[in-house]
Amino acid sequence: MSTAGKVIKCKAAVAWEPNKPVVIEEIEVAPPQANEVRIKCKAAVAWEPNKPVVIEEIEVAPPQANEVRIKIVATGVCHTDLYHLFEGMHKDGFPAVLGHEGAGIVESVGPGVTEFQPGDTVIPLVISQCRECRFCKNPKANQCDKGWAADSHDVMALAESRFTCKGKKVLQFMGTSTFSEYTVMNQMAVAKIDPAAPLDKVCLLGCGVSTGYGAAVNTAKVEPGSTCAVFGLGAVGLAAVMGCKAAGAKRIIAVDINPDKFEKARVFGATEFVNPKDHNKPINEVLAEMTNGGVDYSLECVGNVAVMRSALESCIKGWGVCVLVGWTDLHDFAARPIQLIAGRTWKGSLFGGFKSKDGVPEMVKAYLNKKVKLDEFITHKMTLGQVNDAIELMKHGKCIRTVLSVSPQ
Repeated sequence: MSTAGKVIKCKAAVAWEPNKPVVIEEIEVAPPQANEVRIKCKAAVAWEPNKPVVIEEIEVAPPQANEVRIKIVATGVCHTDLYHLFEGMHKDGFPAVLGHEGAGIVESVGPGVTEFQPGDTVIPLVISQCRECRFCKNPKANQCDKGWAADSHDVMALAESRFTCKGKKVLQFMGTSTFSEYTVMNQMAVAKIDPAAPLDKVCLLGCGVSTGYGAAVNTAKVEPGSTCAVFGLGAVGLAAVMGCKAAGAKRIIAVDINPDKFEKARVFGATEFVNPKDHNKPINEVLAEMTNGGVDYSLECVGNVAVMRSALESCIKGWGVCVLVGWTDLHDFAARPIQLIAGRTWKGSLFGGFKSKDGVPEMVKAYLNKKVKLDEFITHKMTLGQVNDAIELMKHGKCIRTVLSVSPQ
């Protein structure tokens, strides 16, 4: 009969005091605490780039000082997962457990953890918020000197990991790894959220929706009555459309080469639609004709340097603002200096400009108050075991967001 998790009574030789014979006694041996036990669980491991991920049994170490171990309930599949697997392909970034857009429940906490306790409902964060570094203390920034992103943006993982599989260390992608039934994270990269929130919806706030929405509201600072163009209508682009609408934009022009996405964009607030393939002139010229010289705000949500240039050139001179949102680090980007000299602004947005631990719970609250849409992003629901099918759907542009059920709540 298993004794796991039970107090065991057994014989032991006890030295009650010095210089006396030891005494054979019956003692009680307590079971290890949850935060002392290694967990075996299922995870999707990317052993090498450009290959399907493999569902493996991994071991997840107990949380160390200031860490929490989280049972992942649901996760979205984001294009950044595909970027690492098929585009970035950094040799030092594998093997890894991908996934970074999840939600779950705290299973155990390590020494020194004061913010969380087992049972808390949480969202893992790709950007830390330590609240102590120069970036955290500066209201102009949402980056943090601590966490994976500080110096590992190319590998997209820290060298240290709490995962092992078949005796090998497996990296934690973007510090999170939500394609696993359990993960371990520093408490500075975890947000506690309202326990009433449905985890299979609010998981999307861990990356894509917050990124696009915040790029419009926080970074571009879209103004009421303005004209906006959003390039790329994946989840990030659609969230940017939603952000433009929330900020009061009068015209929101959705730009994509897949016309099947236009009806979905309308749901989020797009007023007009342009397919560059329908025109025999550059898209910036098309938009300039539509808007009497260019848009007030453009948001590039593709991660393509050619599209970044088009987005900038689509802005009106004098005050146009172009925000780069799509993640890429493969190529240089370029534009003619006169584009900026003429008064345009070209800027970037990471995680929508949200300070992560503060912003994500607020976005959850906005969803629960019906001020932010999430359900409408979800086109497919699958299990962790179907992760390769979900990756293929995104690879071929046949979904907006697939949400994977990882563990029962």
